[in-house]
Amino acid sequence: MSVASTTSSRLPGVTTLGVGSMDDAVLARIAKALGHPARIHIVRVLLERQTCIGCDLVDEVGLAQSTVSEHLRILKAAGIITGEIRRPRVCYALNPASLGPLAGFLNFALVHGVAAPLEQQLERHG
Repeated sequence: MSVASTTSSRLPGVTTLGVGSMDDAVLARIAKALGHPARIHIVRVLLERQTCIGCDLVDEVGLAQSTVSEHLRILKAAGIITGEIRRPRVCYALNPASLGPLAGFLNFALVHGVAAPLEQQLERHG
Protein backbone atom coordinates (compact mmCIF):
# COMPACT_ATOMS: atom_id res chain seq x y z
CA MET A 1 0.00 0.00 0.00
CA SER A 2 1.51 3.31 -1.00
CA VAL A 3 0.92 6.49 0.91
CA ALA A 4 0.61 9.79 -0.89
CA SER A 5 2.54 12.52 0.87
CA THR A 6 2.84 16.20 0.10
CA THR A 7 4.85 18.83 1.91
CA SER A 8 2.97 21.82 3.27
CA SER A 9 4.15 25.16 1.91
CA ARG A 10 2.98 26.80 5.13
CA LEU A 11 4.76 24.49 7.55
CA PRO A 12 8.13 23.26 6.28
CA GLY A 13 8.77 19.66 7.21
CA VAL A 14 5.13 18.87 7.96
CA THR A 15 3.56 16.47 5.52
CA THR A 16 -0.02 15.62 4.83
CA LEU A 17 -0.58 11.90 4.56
CA GLY A 18 -3.16 9.93 2.68
CA VAL A 19 -6.13 8.48 4.52
CA GLY A 20 -5.45 5.09 6.06
CA SER A 21 -1.71 5.58 6.32
CA MET A 22 0.33 3.96 9.05
CA ASP A 23 0.95 7.41 10.49
CA ASP A 24 -2.76 7.67 11.37
CA ALA A 25 -2.23 4.75 13.74
CA VAL A 26 0.81 6.48 15.28
CA LEU A 27 -1.15 9.70 15.82
CA ALA A 28 -4.07 7.81 17.35
CA ARG A 29 -1.77 5.86 19.69
CA ILE A 30 -0.12 9.06 20.95
CA ALA A 31 -3.44 10.90 21.32
CA LYS A 32 -4.99 7.95 23.14
CA ALA A 33 -2.06 7.74 25.55
CA LEU A 34 -2.51 11.45 26.34
CA GLY A 35 -6.27 11.03 26.67
CA HIS A 36 -6.49 11.09 30.47
CA PRO A 37 -6.01 14.08 32.81
CA ALA A 38 -3.63 12.14 35.06
CA ARG A 39 -1.37 11.31 32.11
CA ILE A 40 -1.37 14.95 30.98
CA HIS A 41 -0.42 15.90 34.55
CA ILE A 42 2.45 13.39 34.52
CA VAL A 43 3.73 14.84 31.23
CA ARG A 44 3.51 18.37 32.68
CA VAL A 45 5.50 17.30 35.75
CA LEU A 46 8.17 15.70 33.56
CA LEU A 47 8.31 18.86 31.42
CA GLU A 48 9.00 20.92 34.53
CA ARG A 49 11.46 18.57 36.21
CA GLN A 50 13.11 16.88 33.19
CA THR A 51 13.29 13.62 35.18
CA CYS A 52 11.36 12.19 38.09
CA ILE A 53 11.36 9.12 40.31
CA GLY A 54 8.16 7.09 40.24
CA CYS A 55 7.33 7.60 43.92
CA ASP A 56 7.62 11.39 43.44
CA LEU A 57 5.09 11.16 40.62
CA VAL A 58 2.69 9.28 42.91
CA ASP A 59 2.92 12.12 45.43
CA GLU A 60 2.56 14.76 42.71
CA VAL A 61 -0.41 13.18 40.92
CA GLY A 62 -2.20 12.26 44.14
CA LEU A 63 -3.50 8.88 42.98
CA ALA A 64 -2.81 5.38 44.25
CA GLN A 65 0.61 3.98 43.36
CA SER A 66 -0.95 1.20 41.27
CA THR A 67 -3.02 3.74 39.31
CA VAL A 68 -0.01 5.96 38.62
CA SER A 69 1.97 2.88 37.58
CA GLU A 70 -0.71 2.00 35.04
CA HIS A 71 -0.68 5.55 33.64
CA LEU A 72 3.13 5.40 33.42
CA ARG A 73 2.91 2.04 31.65
CA ILE A 74 0.54 3.50 29.03
CA LEU A 75 2.75 6.55 28.45
CA LYS A 76 5.84 4.35 28.22
CA ALA A 77 4.17 1.92 25.78
CA ALA A 78 3.31 4.88 23.52
CA GLY A 79 6.95 6.02 23.68
CA ILE A 80 6.03 9.33 25.31
CA ILE A 81 8.20 8.67 28.36
CA THR A 82 11.18 6.50 29.13
CA GLY A 83 11.88 4.66 32.35
CA GLU A 84 15.37 3.87 33.59
CA ILE A 85 15.75 1.47 36.46
CA ARG A 86 17.94 2.84 39.24
CA ARG A 87 17.51 0.21 41.89
CA PRO A 88 15.28 0.20 43.84
CA ARG A 89 13.43 2.92 41.91
CA VAL A 90 12.53 3.82 38.34
CA CYS A 91 13.46 7.26 37.03
CA TYR A 92 11.12 8.60 34.31
CA ALA A 93 11.82 11.21 31.65
CA LEU A 94 9.85 12.72 28.80
CA ASN A 95 10.73 11.66 25.26
CA PRO A 96 9.89 14.92 23.42
CA ALA A 97 10.63 13.49 19.97
CA SER A 98 7.74 11.06 20.40
CA LEU A 99 5.31 13.98 20.44
CA GLY A 100 6.58 15.32 17.10
CA PRO A 101 4.06 13.53 14.88
CA LEU A 102 1.11 14.75 16.96
CA ALA A 103 2.52 18.28 17.21
CA GLY A 104 3.05 18.38 13.45
CA PHE A 105 -0.46 17.14 12.77
CA LEU A 106 -2.04 19.64 15.16
CA ASN A 107 0.05 22.52 13.78
CA PHE A 108 -0.92 21.57 10.23
CA ALA A 109 -4.61 21.34 11.19
CA LEU A 110 -4.45 24.66 13.00
CA VAL A 111 -2.77 26.49 10.13
CA HIS A 112 -5.08 25.03 7.51
CA GLY A 113 -8.16 25.35 9.68
CA VAL A 114 -7.51 29.02 10.43
CA ALA A 115 -5.83 30.06 7.18
CA ALA A 116 -8.47 28.64 4.84
CA PRO A 117 -11.36 30.77 6.19
CA LEU A 118 -9.10 33.85 6.23
CA GLU A 119 -8.08 33.25 2.61
CA GLN A 120 -11.74 32.85 1.63
CA GLN A 121 -12.63 36.13 3.33
CA LEU A 122 -9.77 37.93 1.56
CA GLU A 123 -10.87 36.57 -1.80
CA ARG A 124 -14.45 37.81 -1.24
CA HIS A 125 -13.37 41.28 -0.13
CA GLY A 126 -10.17 41.56 -2.12
